[in-house]
Amino acid sequence: MNRFLDKFLSFLEIERNYSRHTLVNYKIDLDEFFGFLKETLIEKVEYLTLRRFLAELKNKGYKPRTLARKLSALRSFFKFLQREGHIPQNPATLLLTPKLDKRLPNFLTEEETTRLIESPSEIKKLGKRDRAILEVLYSTGIRVGELVGLNIDSIDFIGNVAKVMGKGKKERLVPIGEKALKAVEGYLNSREDKNQLRAAALFLNKNGTRLSARSICTITQKYIQAASIQHHISPHTLRHSFATHLLNRGADLRSVQELLGHVNLSTTQIYTHMTTEKLKRIYSSAHPRA
Repeated sequence: MNRFLDKFLSFLEIERNYSRHTLVNYKIDLDEFFGFLKETLIEKVEYLTLRRFLAELKNKGYKPRTLARKLSALRSFFKFLQREGHIPQNPATLLLTPKLDKRLPNFLTEEETTRLIESPSEIKKLGKRDRAILEVLYSTGIRVGELVGLNIDSIDFIGNVAKVMGKGKKERLVPIGEKALKAVEGYLNSREDKNQLRAAALFLNKNGTRLSARSICTITQKYIQAASIQHHISPHTLRHSFATHLLNRGADLRSVQELLGHVNLSTTQIYTHMTTEKLKRIYSSAHPRA
């Protein structure tokens, strides 16, 4: 089992450019499946074997979204084994994906976003850094993982763009606003420590090493409280807010798709429901019998 798993994960990492986060999740999902199989050989796995495994997971209380992810891991794994000639056919082909409820993303109003971004005190060095982090997240709409991967040379201060390494190690250029650039420049000018000056990473912790995604979450939560924002949000909420505000102000869906780095337009379409309130306002002000 482990021999097959190692080959599969190497294939995903090297040939498919899957992220480390996805690889870890797939390993967890497949290890759980191997535990269910016990002594059963992988070549003996059938469609009904997979159905029993998924039924067991459902009985344990797994939610449809988690089941869908585990099913995706199984499908990819058996497809790989069939392609490599280890099994004659893929037993996961006929498995149906659980019906998922559409989760509407949380987002901030423009006023809440401004309040959050302006919460850090720029008198302090860490305040300058934190203000730059929030400005960049909202200005570009990039993911937290993409943010922590930024280097100083990722920012083009003349061209007003940032070079971002997205999912699947796909590189893209995203526009970055003047306020975000000014905040980044102010933060970089405050980096006086020799270790920090030599570091290539854009955002550093107190020790002069690259900030982690967990640290970004901690920083964001700190300023959510400072800004007295009541509803639950995360750093990813700034990405949702970025997309929502662009659509509300007239940006077309295809442009927002490119800015977010979505492969499929359907992924971006979840944001269109956010514009309903705007349409209602337009209707109320324009229709003669509204």
